[in-house]
Amino acid sequence: MTKNSSALGFPFLFLTALLVAASFATLLAAEGDQKKAPAGSVLVAEKGKFNILLDGQSVGHEDFEITPNGSVWTAKGTTRLTPPNAPAATVSGTLSLDPTGVPLSYDWNSQAGQNNSASIRFANGVAKISVLLQGKQQPFEQELTFSSPMIVVLDNNLYHQYAVLARIYDWSRRGTQSFSVLIPQQLTPGTIQVDWAGAVSAAEKTYEGLKVRTSDLEIVLYLDPAHKLMRLEAPSAKVAVVRE
Repeated sequence: MTKNSSALGFPFLFLTALLVAASFATLLAAEGDQKKAPAGSVLVAEKGKFNILLDGQSVGHEDFEITPNGSVWTAKGTTRLTPPNAPAATVSGTLSLDPTGVPLSYDWNSQAGQNNSASIRFANGVAKISVLLQGKQQPFEQELTFSSPMIVVLDNNLYHQYAVLARIYDWSRRGTQSFSVLIPQQLTPGTIQVDWAGAVSAAEKTYEGLKVRTSDLEIVLYLDPAHKLMRLEAPSAKVAVVRE
């Protein structure tokens, strides 16, 4: 890849202008025309809502859903932000994956003064990106090559994608695991390390934890016993994301 993890500028700062350049896993029934979860998938169907906190104050919410359709999974979410001293922003993303978590495609749209969008297609470790900025007649095209087809998509302000990461993590062996990562709104590739953190506590509750690390930032994922993402924190950025 062309950039290392220190260049990630991880997706936790609330952007003032995007792209400037309860039950566990509501499984879908198998009757009628309802979608069926493919056997053997690491992913689990669910939907939910996150409250996004900056320095303890709510600055937005994300609604998301992860669903199967035959052999293809879709993880989609929409985040609406009203950060202090910055314009309101809305960002949405739709990620298609195979049952092992390998991405097939990703489409996002952001509205923060301007309406920008992009489409990404993945194949054999190559991400072909087409970005359309407001006011431009032709899209910006870019191609990024990764060392493996297993590319984790972690986009700005779309935190349900960390729920996908928690499913891709190999719980049978735990320990430290490395993943290629792409932050689409920044066109930024890199590498992250995910470490099993054992029991972690927040808001007087105990969870199973994962720590997601770059060279300059640490994110803690708080998971229930079935590895459902309940909370996410980036202490150095004063950001917490809490499931409602």
